[in-house]
Amino acid sequence: MGNPAGVRRDFVGLEQRRREAAELLRQGVHQAEVARRVRAHRQSVSRWAQQLEEGGLRGLKRAGRAGRKARLRQEDLRRIERGLKRGPQPLGYESGLWTSARVAHLIEKECGVRYHAGHAWRILRQLGWSCQRPTGRALERDEEKIRVWKQKRWPELKKTPKTRAARSSSSTKAD
Repeated sequence: MGNPAGVRRDFVGLEQRRREAAELLRQGVHQAEVARRVRAHRQSVSRWAQQLEEGGLRGLKRAGRAGRKARLRQEDLRRIERGLKRGPQPLGYESGLWTSARVAHLIEKECGVRYHAGHAWRILRQLGWSCQRPTGRALERDEEKIRVWKQKRWPELKKTPKTRAARSSSSTKAD
């Protein structure tokens, strides 16, 4: 059954459903009927019945969280954010641009936890930051010359529309 992608599980609601099922099971209601009433799979109700028998209501207690334990603590995230605010130059980079590889390097240096550059953006997003991409511009670029060219030279080079052509005698061409 499971949840749709991106939908968090409601652990409190799930525990409440298990407790409701436990109460029905204690009243002697058949497992199939319990499954129908609490809208769960029969196999789940069977597992809950076994957990209830082995450990009582404690056996039906909710899980603390889903997924793998986080590799970075809150204090690590604060250190990373301070490092992001300092910029990449203290790490030895020439430009002030954060790339995911540079963020991964910062995380490893600050926290001792190695992240693949392709996953470092998740940490950035968690902190409310975004990846930056350099604009592909030449170092020799002269903004003033470009502005003058666009204002003076380009209009001279740009084609102008010709006068309207004569009507076609073709029967297939729309007028």
